[in-house]
Amino acid sequence: MNIELFIAKRVASVKRQSFSGLIIRIAVVAIALSLSVMIVASAVITGFKHQIGEKIFGFWGHIHITSTQVNRTTGESIPISMHQAFYPSLEETGQIPYTGNASLLGFELPKEVERMTNGGVRHIQVFAMKPGIIKTKREIEGIILKGIGSDYDTTFFQKYLIEGGYLTLPDSAAGDGIILSQQTAKRLELGVGDKFVFHFVREGEAFQRRFIVEGIYRTGLEEYDLKFALVDIRKVQEMLDWQPDQVGGFEVFIDDLRDLDVFTEYIYLEKIPADQYCENIREKFPAIFEWLGLQDINEVVILVLMLVVGLINMITALMILILERTNMIGTLKALGQTNWGIRKIFLYHAAYIILMGLFWGNLAGLAFCYIQEHYGLVKLSEENYYLSVAPVEINVFTILALNAGTLCVTLLFLVIPSWLVTRISPVKAIRFK
Repeated sequence: MNIELFIAKRVASVKRQSFSGLIIRIAVVAIALSLSVMIVASAVITGFKHQIGEKIFGFWGHIHITSTQVNRTTGESIPISMHQAFYPSLEETGQIPYTGNASLLGFELPKEVERMTNGGVRHIQVFAMKPGIIKTKREIEGIILKGIGSDYDTTFFQKYLIEGGYLTLPDSAAGDGIILSQQTAKRLELGVGDKFVFHFVREGEAFQRRFIVEGIYRTGLEEYDLKFALVDIRKVQEMLDWQPDQVGGFEVFIDDLRDLDVFTEYIYLEKIPADQYCENIREKFPAIFEWLGLQDINEVVILVLMLVVGLINMITALMILILERTNMIGTLKALGQTNWGIRKIFLYHAAYIILMGLFWGNLAGLAFCYIQEHYGLVKLSEENYYLSVAPVEINVFTILALNAGTLCVTLLFLVIPSWLVTRISPVKAIRFK
């Protein structure tokens, strides 16, 4: 029989009306508050990074294959043939082996091992770009036309169409339809069905083409919504005076984002010819991903602060419990109980308080996440945060890790103040009133 645990249970079951009872309740609330904030912070930051990443990758793909001579300043495409050995057979690529660092509980180890990717290539599609100016009766606006073909994956874009329908891609000839962003349409005072003229330059000469607005989209990525519109890729080929089999490049979608760097290197070294270049979207738009990476720092700061709050309250509660039970400590020492055995009694009691706090913290944190996910109580400025509602994404492993981490770290730190037990003399303690 574990006598220390038995005594701790009896002590914990005693109802207190004294000051220590209030302190214990405060400690439970502090642990609950700390854990609930940690759960919410982790869920929101994870959801935030995932949804913004999903928008960017959905719009651009994960990996771009283009000519090595592409003009990255103007955004205009350099033609390459769509008849490539990897198109569209790259879609058949499944998991691939690679050499990477071994990992343990999410942490990378210095030892390298043979590993397999988490997924393969999901889709590949062609695209072409052409910058120019949209001119209406009252306004002009610079924009980049992104030409897409029949192989374009519409799954992502359908979610962000707010007016009209998807782009019409007739079989016989290039369509005149265009999908504009809500911001561009609003500034140019255009709606679905309206016509306008697109002006562009080719080899030093000015040309123009007429388009009809077929749809209006909004992704919330303001920086990109203002710059890009979708059109039939054959229209871009016509404006650039390209052959029907010439495209600006290929967008590759993979199954698992964790494999991004591996597949970028694999495609570059194994699949594309020497006159083509391969880069992933993190490399293409580093600023936004560096900004997303900063959210990890915010998460760590929040977790540490909340853990410190819980620790301070638990240390205070434990010291008060020890001082209140001075007589009991003296009696146990007189009966032959060791200092460590008595310290274990209070640590068991502290663990009970922490577990109570964890229970209520999980309940409060998960309840808030559920309410936020289904009702969207917390709103965001879409212009600044790319999202209109604070997203939440609950990861069971993260929740378990937060619970286990809070319990273990708090108990570990409580070993230090429990040393107060060793300073209590059994003779003085028994006489203490």
